[in-house]
Amino acid sequence: MSFRPSSADRPPAGRPALRLPRWPRYLLPVLAGLIAFGVLITIIAGVWTDWLWYRSVQYGSVFGVVYGTRWALFFVVGIFMVVVVGVNAWLAYRLRPVYRPATSDRPGLDAYRMAVDPHRRLLLGILLGLIGVISGITASGAWRTWLLFINQVPFGRKDAQFHLDISFFVFTYPFLRLVLSYLFAAVFLSLLVAAAVHILYGGLGWQARRPRATMGAQAHLFVLLGVFVLLKGASYTDVNAVLPAKTVLAVIAVLCALLFFAGAVRRSALLPAVGFGLLVLSAILIGGVYPAVIQQFVVKPNELAKETPYISREIKATRLAYAVTLRPAQVQPYSGTSTESSAALHAQSANLPGFRLMDPAVVSRAFQQLQQVKGYYQFPSIQAVDRYQLPGEGPVPQDLAVAVRGLSGPPAGQGNWINTHLVYTHGYGFVAARENSVSGGGTPDFVESDIPPRGELGTFQPRVYFGEAENNYVIVGGPPGRPGGEELDYPYQNIGGQQNYTYKGSGGVPVGSPLNRLLYAIKFRELNILLSGAINNDSKILYVRDPLARVAKVAPFLTLDGSPYPVVANGQIYWVVDGYTTTDLYPYSQRLSMTAATSTSQTPAGNVAGQPAGAVNYIRNSVKAVVNAYTGAVELYQWGKPDPLLQAWKNAFPGIIQPTQDIPGYLLPHMRYPTDLFEVQREILAQYHVGNAQSFYGGQNFWTIPNDPTGVAANQHSQPPYYLTETIPGYRQPEFSLTTTFVPRNRANLAAVMTVDSNPMQHGYGTISVLQLPQNAVTAGPSQVQGAFESNAAASAELTLLRRGGSTVTLGNMITIPVGGGLLYIEPVYVSANAAGSTGSYPSLQRVFAFYSGHPVGFQPTLQEALAQVFTGTSGQAAPSGGGSGGSVNAQVIADLKQAQQFYAQAQAALRAGDLAAYAQDIAKMAGQISNARAAAARAGHGATTSPKTTPGAAPSPTPSPTASR
Repeated sequence: MSFRPSSADRPPAGRPALRLPRWPRYLLPVLAGLIAFGVLITIIAGVWTDWLWYRSVQYGSVFGVVYGTRWALFFVVGIFMVVVVGVNAWLAYRLRPVYRPATSDRPGLDAYRMAVDPHRRLLLGILLGLIGVISGITASGAWRTWLLFINQVPFGRKDAQFHLDISFFVFTYPFLRLVLSYLFAAVFLSLLVAAAVHILYGGLGWQARRPRATMGAQAHLFVLLGVFVLLKGASYTDVNAVLPAKTVLAVIAVLCALLFFAGAVRRSALLPAVGFGLLVLSAILIGGVYPAVIQQFVVKPNELAKETPYISREIKATRLAYAVTLRPAQVQPYSGTSTESSAALHAQSANLPGFRLMDPAVVSRAFQQLQQVKGYYQFPSIQAVDRYQLPGEGPVPQDLAVAVRGLSGPPAGQGNWINTHLVYTHGYGFVAARENSVSGGGTPDFVESDIPPRGELGTFQPRVYFGEAENNYVIVGGPPGRPGGEELDYPYQNIGGQQNYTYKGSGGVPVGSPLNRLLYAIKFRELNILLSGAINNDSKILYVRDPLARVAKVAPFLTLDGSPYPVVANGQIYWVVDGYTTTDLYPYSQRLSMTAATSTSQTPAGNVAGQPAGAVNYIRNSVKAVVNAYTGAVELYQWGKPDPLLQAWKNAFPGIIQPTQDIPGYLLPHMRYPTDLFEVQREILAQYHVGNAQSFYGGQNFWTIPNDPTGVAANQHSQPPYYLTETIPGYRQPEFSLTTTFVPRNRANLAAVMTVDSNPMQHGYGTISVLQLPQNAVTAGPSQVQGAFESNAAASAELTLLRRGGSTVTLGNMITIPVGGGLLYIEPVYVSANAAGSTGSYPSLQRVFAFYSGHPVGFQPTLQEALAQVFTGTSGQAAPSGGGSGGSVNAQVIADLKQAQQFYAQAQAALRAGDLAAYAQDIAKMAGQISNARAAAARAGHGATTSPKTTPGAAPSPTPSPTASR
């Protein structure tokens, strides 16, 4: 466009236009050019290396679709905004008055105009450039909305209010809102820029304290205001247009727009003023007062009757959206009490396979101390749970706590560039321990361990180049047949103290060429990549090595479960990542925050990854992603029932998601029901298990998720769900399951137990079952059972002694298992030599709590003994000698505690010497002496006055009363 100054625009005689000194006029463009060049080179390097990365993982089509869509939206929206705003700026300039009338603000405006006018083209270009870039960048971020809109598929289900397919709300509606938002922005910015030009050049101002505008400026601004109001009317005609109030507002907005247009034609401000007043008044009356009146005088007097159909609609939609539609067979009444004999209950309990004695959130430190090997290796803070068919152990897979030995980086003080990126390149090994048993001294019972690996899982590639701990880039590889290698493979007892290795996998981007080295030097801002002589023609650079980040990059449309888990199968280590398709636009479904729903005592900050996961009201576990820990190869498999959202993404990214039947047979048994989905579903079912609208309105049967009873009181979070193999009513055999408990809102007693079948090899996979406890009776909940554990006299005394002796007592996961019509609670108790500050300390299982309503509390060194104490009143151990008198018993207690103290001192000495085996043995001996002291103290407490109803060494059943549970 061309702005030609008139005589009125030239500076007055004797007042030359402002000019910058000569050197800034040359220096500033040079600096701006250098900055622009640096930014451009950085962008090119980032895009090019992204292309190289996507090509290396065989997902080049994802790069093409994502970048193509983003750049297309950037240019289309950016150019649109520039043209609209630029045309209005040009029009405002063309409509400037030839002669500007004298006004009170003219002297100041003349000074501004004289400063701006010589540079108006440059300034306008900069302004339009900023508008275009900012608009383009924001539009490029909406690429998901555009792709879903053009690739949408029908849901095959209509909403109850407007009888439109759900796809309209999920796919079309957000795109329409997006278009309207940019139209609003274009008109609004045009108004601002046009008004500024009119003011600067005299078309708009103040005269005698009243606004004054030329006819051209007035007509221009009225037209823009009319378009703005017209767009407002269009926004009213979205999904809510058929609602009476919105319809009236839409009609009024259109009428007001016509009044603005009429004012522009007639060059009069009267009609636009009337239109503006009408719009404001109608918005207040119809948009605010009318709904309030209806709510107060129509709805509230008959609220239940009026709201019932809408509540019913919400219940149905929410259950469908979260895949928790419960059939009657899935909700079973459960008494919570048993009529079976103690012997029968003991037999049933002893045969259960799923007692989880190894809490994955506690035994990580034991893994770290017993299997870390070197300080540069590390294990995750929470171990994963999987199941494996172990050789010679029957047809039922065993639940195992599993983890990969990841690489934390070079040793302290050795973190130079070569060590960090060329030598310490990968983790090593896979460690697994039984969930339901321990080895001597209460340490994990490993079935796979050590370096090099040995155990029961067969031979596999142990090197972990892609894992949760591998966060930085590394450069690996060398010529075929090259001896030795630059990389540390694992520590080895030879002269050099280590075994070296050269990466031979197919992963990574070739970085041998000068161009690629330059690009990656720019990308990672590291000159060594360009100059290092250790990089050769066969070198590869590995980056984006975390499995979650890797899957998020190849499938940026998925929300990811934050707990990937490792699997050993087919001679390889794989990472399995659960992917979700989500939206917050499913009509009438209740929204919730995934971050809040997945916040538990194990993951206080939530546990989701991938695309931003705010509030959602629809979720499906539609994808299982598998990442090879050695090559980094990513495979995406469709999972579950057909999902319209996933189908739309498959249309947008054809060929990247494989069908379910292509999942390898060696991986399928290791698939499991994802934790995050279960946590979201239990949050929904806490309320939406109530299917009757009237009962839902009353809210008296709502549940809540109990706080973790073993957590710190000052920082309570909800109890996480647990994986275990169990048999619940309706199961034909023990199944690998995910389970959680509910308590009534604002109460502590148990309300229900929720379980989902997590075994993909069975037809019942994904079936949610709810055991609902009677509302007219009180069944002890997790916090009440924990209170019974802590208040048990013998257990409390022993725990107090342990804590005072300098040891740390850690309470493990409390497991709730249905047995014989009642509920069995199991909680492991771990003891470590010191607080967490001790580098050599780790928890070992020393005691097990057990509880069954109506029976004594069990607290014994082993699970079997604890169950025996609960159901038979004995611990299964020979009673310590010591006579019957109180004095001899007290002497025995003192002697046992002195011996325990001696064993503790020996354990500390062994720990300082680095002898972990001797340390574990002495700790076990110490625990045995404390157990003897506890038994002697219990005899002193009961002695000859023991009632026939009370078993020595066991407290009476702490079944709570209804009053105490409120």
